[in-house]
Amino acid sequence: MAELHVGAAVRQRGLDVEFDVAAGEVLAVLGPNGAGKSTTMDVIAGLLRPDTGVVRVGGRTLTDTSAGIQVAAHDRRVGLLLQDPLLFPHLSVQANAEFAPRSRGAGRAKARRAAARWLADVGVADLAARKPGELSGGQAKRVAIARALAAEPEVLLLDEPLAGLDIAVAASVRAVLRRVSATDGRATVLITHDLLDVLTLADRVMVIEGGAVAEIGPVAEVLAAPRSLFGARIAGVNVVRGVLDGPHTVRAADGTPWHGTPAEDLAEQSAVIAVFTPAAVAVYRDQPAGSPRNCVKVTVAELDANGATVRVRGGQQADGAPGLAADITAEAAADLRLTAGDAVWFNVKAQEVGLHPAARPTVRQL
Repeated sequence: MAELHVGAAVRQRGLDVEFDVAAGEVLAVLGPNGAGKSTTMDVIAGLLRPDTGVVRVGGRTLTDTSAGIQVAAHDRRVGLLLQDPLLFPHLSVQANAEFAPRSRGAGRAKARRAAARWLADVGVADLAARKPGELSGGQAKRVAIARALAAEPEVLLLDEPLAGLDIAVAASVRAVLRRVSATDGRATVLITHDLLDVLTLADRVMVIEGGAVAEIGPVAEVLAAPRSLFGARIAGVNVVRGVLDGPHTVRAADGTPWHGTPAEDLAEQSAVIAVFTPAAVAVYRDQPAGSPRNCVKVTVAELDANGATVRVRGGQQADGAPGLAADITAEAAADLRLTAGDAVWFNVKAQEVGLHPAARPTVRQL
């Protein structure tokens, strides 16, 4: 597989971006509605010709406005998966998956093998004879993934692929995407508004604001110190990284156990993240009686008032991740008489903590 390079401007939509995605890397793209995320996808997919710019995949030039090059969308080897699966309603699941390789000139037998392989890989081989109208939303999304991958794309574009799915179905589809991105070495661009997608799928994150790249970098770095307004807004949850040490426990870098509820099947000793909101955290001056679970001692690094809510932020975690945060009422903050440097106890109930697979280490090698 090959790396992706994009540098494009679309004046009418106020877009001017430039970035690279390595082979085997997943780049999550964040930004407010209307920032230019989908326009960027359209340029890469060949659905929109930029006013100026270049799109390259390895040694192949897909767009070069200065040279008059604009490869047709169906010849780009770019797979595009939108929020709507857009399956052909009159075709079976098997025929839908065969469509992509057949449209690229593959023979019937080769297309059938490719479709069968990917339908099995995403876990819907037993649905091959069904029509799209007989599928659930999660099943249809899996079939759409299989159809996109059956075309053997060098670049995979995912535009809000988990939007509209319930938590359990989203977790299963996320697992499929993680497996595909980890094993096939293609450059992947993922548009999402879900921090879990970023944390469990992406190597790097790019924030687009006002049609321009506001910031780009490794996920941990951007979430630890976001420089954009949208980056700061989406980074507003607590994330603890560690390894699975029991069916419901994450062992953090400093040895602290965090108990929660797994969102999907997790392998013992695999890299896992515990995620919970600041609003789920209770703050105490003294350690609560009875040594409750998920009760950690924190040194207050900063206090930030926002209306009737005060965010209490602890110091940086042992692995360099952002400090844990708690949102408490102004009245509670006044009763606690908190100041920077104070030692307090953060406590969060296990049912408020979600356990998820962590994204694999970055493979960026541009």
